[in-house]
Amino acid sequence: MSRDALAYCLLPTAYCLLPAADRLTLAERIPSGIVAGAMDLEKEYNNRARVPGYQAVIDRWGCDAAAFRAGMGGELDLPYGEHRLQTCDIFHTKDDAGGRIALFIHGGYWRSLDKSQFSHVARGLQLHGVTVAIPNYRLCPEVTLDDIIDDVTTFAIWLRQRTGRGVVASGHSAGAHLAACLTATDWTAHDLPEDFVAAGLGASGIYDLRPLLPTEVNGTLGLDEAQARAVSPVTWPVPEERRFVTFVGAEESREFRRQSETLAAVWTGGGAPTSYAELAGVNHFTMVDQLAAPGSAVTNSLVELCRLP
Repeated sequence: MSRDALAYCLLPTAYCLLPAADRLTLAERIPSGIVAGAMDLEKEYNNRARVPGYQAVIDRWGCDAAAFRAGMGGELDLPYGEHRLQTCDIFHTKDDAGGRIALFIHGGYWRSLDKSQFSHVARGLQLHGVTVAIPNYRLCPEVTLDDIIDDVTTFAIWLRQRTGRGVVASGHSAGAHLAACLTATDWTAHDLPEDFVAAGLGASGIYDLRPLLPTEVNGTLGLDEAQARAVSPVTWPVPEERRFVTFVGAEESREFRRQSETLAAVWTGGGAPTSYAELAGVNHFTMVDQLAAPGSAVTNSLVELCRLP
């Protein structure tokens, strides 16, 4: 392993050893050239190449989601904006305790997939009395990442206006990035309580987009270094006193594991308690099974967060 690669991989540890005054800017100061030269980033971020049977898993998501909707119903395709993708599904539960709603955001590298493939994520949470809202959002390259962040922000505000309730932001992959963005948003600037989004959970997330700059993904996203930094929640002001939980599969790439480790180090050091956990035997795609399972560590963590005052 090169010196640059070693330094990059040791970022979370280095962060924890820094004086508090230096911590908040460490992630922002990493030069993209070191990131790009440290390892084969195309390989690290190509999840489909890592998991030969990925398509069968994605197909199963769609089947499981359709079966869940057929059995449980829900409020489907509710518009929160004017674009055809600015819609959402809300899955209620008879045992709703009236706490926070779990907002789940799907992945797909901000350029693909659809909420209809993830309805079954609500299954495990419903059994714990948690209502789940799942939005679609506009996709790249039709819009920019800034536009997508605006979409999920608009959706969260719409959900508040509709229900009067706080939320916990959660998501998978690119959706975990968006969940972190919502967790780090200053909600008082939107005339909402500071603790409107008191906590979040990211499964297999990407929180620093600069390593994507030399990959084929960026051919769709169209980011330069300044833009990538601006949409990376790891470089935003730390959302002090808010909680965030990260999970990653032990079978995921070193970079995906480092992404969550780094966010946990940066946010915890800045005053936002953020946990990190690897799940044995889980890859990037089977992580969705953990989100849907009633007794999984992921579901139990979301339930705990949704019960926050």
